[in-house]
Amino acid sequence: MAADMAVKAVKAPPPAPFDPWDIAFGAGIVSDYIFRGVTQSNHNPSVTAYFEPRYNVNKDLQLYIGTSTESISFANRAAAEVDVYGGIRPTFGAFAFDIGVWGYLYPGGTCYFGAPFDTAGKPLSPECAVNALANGNVMKKDVSFFEVYGKVTYTINDNWAFTLNEYYSPNFLNTGAWGNYSSIIGKYTAPSTVFGTSGVGMYVSGEFGRQWLGTSDSFYGVPAFPNGIKYADYNTWNIGIGFTYKVFTLDLRYSDTDLSKGNCSAFTSDFTAGGTTNVTPINPGGTGSNWCGAAGIAKLSVDLTAMSNLK
Repeated sequence: MAADMAVKAVKAPPPAPFDPWDIAFGAGIVSDYIFRGVTQSNHNPSVTAYFEPRYNVNKDLQLYIGTSTESISFANRAAAEVDVYGGIRPTFGAFAFDIGVWGYLYPGGTCYFGAPFDTAGKPLSPECAVNALANGNVMKKDVSFFEVYGKVTYTINDNWAFTLNEYYSPNFLNTGAWGNYSSIIGKYTAPSTVFGTSGVGMYVSGEFGRQWLGTSDSFYGVPAFPNGIKYADYNTWNIGIGFTYKVFTLDLRYSDTDLSKGNCSAFTSDFTAGGTTNVTPINPGGTGSNWCGAAGIAKLSVDLTAMSNLK
């Protein structure tokens, strides 16, 4: 009789509804904020934070917008860097793409020139005329600009991945010069058991890139080139090792460029540049800057997503 008793079937729980929304956010502190081989913080520590809402159309297509802030030390004494960006991330098998627009905003700056007219005879604002940097470099009040970008990452397996990057701006740092940056990144992620069952992960990564630059407007001109200077193109590279634990990452990295001290001073408007021996065609005063040289970087960051970390 027991064998013949009707058994009431237990219904399987319904599948969890698909929630397309997610939010990524995080913060970090870095010993030196380096951007394409050039310090943005005068080789001093910088703090950063970001917030990125995401919408997953499906498992292979994500839309996103975001904002981030970084503390900086520019010659125009801008208050901070505020980034606003957005784009799409489609995935096709082992290839993950990222295409979008990135805006770099630098509020709170002051114009430094020290004369009522630029080298081409164009009148400047009273603020530009009365403010001057001691070393003779000049910088606009607002150096905000935007770039369009495209990235593709090819994941070979759980350990190896390579990324190609392309960024273009019609007016890099509001200098009047176009800018184009291309780079390749290689990353090796160690097996999850490399540190046993501790939960600590490790990776090694490196990047090689080249920054091409056009000709500035007359604000940055010099007597030999009153209508603007052709900024020097340069190569940049970095290599480092990182350690991860849960939502934390410690990244230790070496960065460098082949940009000369004289051309670096002309490009960055470094307010700490000094000397007179680093003369180049675009830097007749010969000031030299170490903002584009070798640097060691240590960064501690925390990165979370609402779907993974807040449930």
